[in-house]
Amino acid sequence: MRKVYLDNAATTPILPEVLEAMLPYLKDAYGNPQSLHHWGDDAREAIEGARTSVADLIGAKPEEIIFTSSGTESNNFAIKGLAMAQQSKGKHIVVSAIEHFSVLHSARTLEKWGFEVTQVPVDKDGLVDPGEVAQSLRGDTVLVSIMHANGEVGTIEPIKEIAALVKEAGAIFHTDAVATAGTIPVDVRELGVDALSLAGNQFCGPKGVAALWIKKGVRIIPFLDGGVQEGGRRAGTENVPGIVGMGKAAESAKAEMKSRVDHLAGLRHRLIEGLLSRVDHLVLTGHPSQRLPGNASFCVEFIEGEAMLMLLSHQGIAASSGSACTSRALKASHVLTAMGIPAELAQGSLLFSFGRGNTAEDVDHVLEVLPPIVDRLRDMSPLYAKFLKGQKGGK
Repeated sequence: MRKVYLDNAATTPILPEVLEAMLPYLKDAYGNPQSLHHWGDDAREAIEGARTSVADLIGAKPEEIIFTSSGTESNNFAIKGLAMAQQSKGKHIVVSAIEHFSVLHSARTLEKWGFEVTQVPVDKDGLVDPGEVAQSLRGDTVLVSIMHANGEVGTIEPIKEIAALVKEAGAIFHTDAVATAGTIPVDVRELGVDALSLAGNQFCGPKGVAALWIKKGVRIIPFLDGGVQEGGRRAGTENVPGIVGMGKAAESAKAEMKSRVDHLAGLRHRLIEGLLSRVDHLVLTGHPSQRLPGNASFCVEFIEGEAMLMLLSHQGIAASSGSACTSRALKASHVLTAMGIPAELAQGSLLFSFGRGNTAEDVDHVLEVLPPIVDRLRDMSPLYAKFLKGQKGGK
């Protein structure tokens, strides 16, 4: 059976050169970076080299990079740590309705701590209107967090324009760039943000390692209490192999950026055009052009996404329905409902996300396999039967 992995939004396969770079720190170079001896020195130097590579990927300074365990930790650290550090100025924060749950749930926790949270809406394509953000800003607004792109529907947000408005209002601006950093060009200075989250497993690095960039001079309250690691901002013995792997993956991502973007965009276009011409009652979700190069997301009417995933998996194809963190939940995606998509249609969400190793043959395999799956499921769907009956009755 042909196997096709099209779930790169959930995680990407690790590059061979990344694994090779990590191996010495899983074997002989096992020292603790905080130790004052040769083994510790080797580990510390490896971490600082990786810090420079990750900083180079996003146009930052190495000392502004804080390594964490995941994008979720980076977002929790940013939302809670930045808000708490600014609370003497105010207790109002702003987020969008389509943020990752690590942002939305962090904001909900802040509400329990006495903060007030405003959620700005998005349009039918998942775009945040900078004007909506501007209207939500108040004198006591201390933090705004809008994601750089939504990994579920692929829409890329106008972060530069939003950041300028937030800066003018005197608030701190954080962006969740887990879906973009290492995938498309990201430059923190050009974007004008104050803090940015990224994760290694999104650009062919290992799982369990990520980073938070904090602009020099921006105050943040440490999320973990303990030792002096990461300049006293993130306690805990460093994941040396993971950090080294993320650094190597960042180097590869930067070097291959243009070719990767061109490759992914070509595959995305091939799949979108192919499915729209082969499957009736198929709705493309997300912005039609201002979207991640490897993202092809749809809603298929009259059937459920979970059933499609199971049948695709039986055919060797890995995809997802909704975000990776909600694909096992029996409810409509909060992203799709925020975009105004009816719950019954959102239940049929389907996401194909491409990686550097995918090919045109992978796309053609999906184009061959998916339409019969849709037909089979619709034959069993009472919703589709009701639709057909209504069509006949209208004639």
